[in-house]
Amino acid sequence: MADIIGRCYGETEPHKVAFISKKTPAVNEYVYLEYNGRTVMGIIDTLLRGSFTLSDDLLDEDAIGKIVDIEGMSDQYIRGEVTILGDINTLEIPRTPAPIGTPIIRATIDQLDQLFHNNEGIKIGTVLSQPEVDVKLDVNKMVSRHLGILAMTGAGKSNATSVIIDELLLLGGTILVFDMHSEYGKTKFNNGSKKSIDAKINPRYLNIHEYKRLARIPDSATNQERYLREAYDYAKKLDKNGKCSSFIDSMIFYANSKANEFGEEGNKNKSHEDAARQVEFKLDDMKRIYHSILDKTDVDDIVNILEVGKVNIISLSSLDEIATDIIVNHVLSEILRRRKNARTTGEEPTLDFPIFNIIEEAHILASQRRDTRSKKTISRIAREGRKFGVGLCLVSQSPKSLDSESLSQLNNLIILRLVEPSDQAHVQKSSESLSEDLLKKLPSLNVGEAVVLGQMTKVPTLVKIDEFKGTTIGNDLDILDIWRTAKREKEERNKQNMTEIDELF
Repeated sequence: MADIIGRCYGETEPHKVAFISKKTPAVNEYVYLEYNGRTVMGIIDTLLRGSFTLSDDLLDEDAIGKIVDIEGMSDQYIRGEVTILGDINTLEIPRTPAPIGTPIIRATIDQLDQLFHNNEGIKIGTVLSQPEVDVKLDVNKMVSRHLGILAMTGAGKSNATSVIIDELLLLGGTILVFDMHSEYGKTKFNNGSKKSIDAKINPRYLNIHEYKRLARIPDSATNQERYLREAYDYAKKLDKNGKCSSFIDSMIFYANSKANEFGEEGNKNKSHEDAARQVEFKLDDMKRIYHSILDKTDVDDIVNILEVGKVNIISLSSLDEIATDIIVNHVLSEILRRRKNARTTGEEPTLDFPIFNIIEEAHILASQRRDTRSKKTISRIAREGRKFGVGLCLVSQSPKSLDSESLSQLNNLIILRLVEPSDQAHVQKSSESLSEDLLKKLPSLNVGEAVVLGQMTKVPTLVKIDEFKGTTIGNDLDILDIWRTAKREKEERNKQNMTEIDELF
């Protein structure tokens, strides 16, 4: 039997109806209406409770109490609004509004399963208002159309990301995580294996633009750029002929030789001598500062060692922003280039499997306020990646700092609690599918609750994200425990010192 919870009243619209009820439905509860031969699904957005007897102009608390004592609560009503989601079969919004008096009926489990079930999808959680209904996301749409996971600190981003990784591993997915805080390297996933990859690049694989940035040669220093390029070409030629034992040292040697050559000619080429000498010094300084990522010439390129069917994790926590930018840009550019080769020309090198790239703290690399090389590559993948099987997931705790162009290309969003109005406004401006009704719900979400929307789900919904079942080591420090341990150790040392002093006498 249909569970009628109210009826339409007032003026209705094709996409929204008002209803009146004597029952107590819940906000975010799913309902349906039947009219014009169709079953139309909707979700309750707002609810107000009122009383026919106790009007708004009755401001005497004692009078209100006496009326309630005499007449009870029987004349109270619920008034609310339902946002229409569409026909249950086609999800098309009806062109005509519901007739006045149309029953608002609580949705059945079978109807909700039809909305949120996907045979080949991954389970992200359950419907917030009906926890017996699983929410499954379309993997093809999620990966090819890209994903954003956005929230304030502590709202559950890492848990949501880990759940998605584990579910993708169950399906044999290949994932690459750019791990800004060495968080995922400590995580054990139940459904597959992980591979930890050192954040190192063989100097032979860097291009001239990456050397220019690492060596901090500005665009205005045209002579320095010229001799850097010559040094790079010199080292490349030696390497091609098998005569280069150290790529960077070969570049430094060339810059030094060029500076000495100009120095022998006297003051007429003083500016060129200075430029070549600057290149020598800057390359030497670069070698010293970034030895942790450039100290090997026998390491394979990162893209060559990615493993299919695993979560590949590059830890970036020990690097500064410039080195992080170089690593991320290099890897993403190579992935896109090789996937293009695999899908179009067949030229080597190729990457023969699709890959889902997850970038933590994405607002650092794809920043709204400053340019990085990674930002351009991320934006390019966001535009072109779907054609070549290069998926993108941007995870950020500061959405307002995230590049609006990249954000606008994310056709799927998981938005956990967002309180700051500037964060909310930036996300809404960049996302056509985030309605005003959904935006209003973001500040009131609890930890682990999220608005999920986009092409990966049939309709936007509020979801209770599953708790990650694997093993992880949190980043939050137990400050009290550390203090207690430090105090206890100090007291034990003092006691030991006093014992040793007593033994001397």
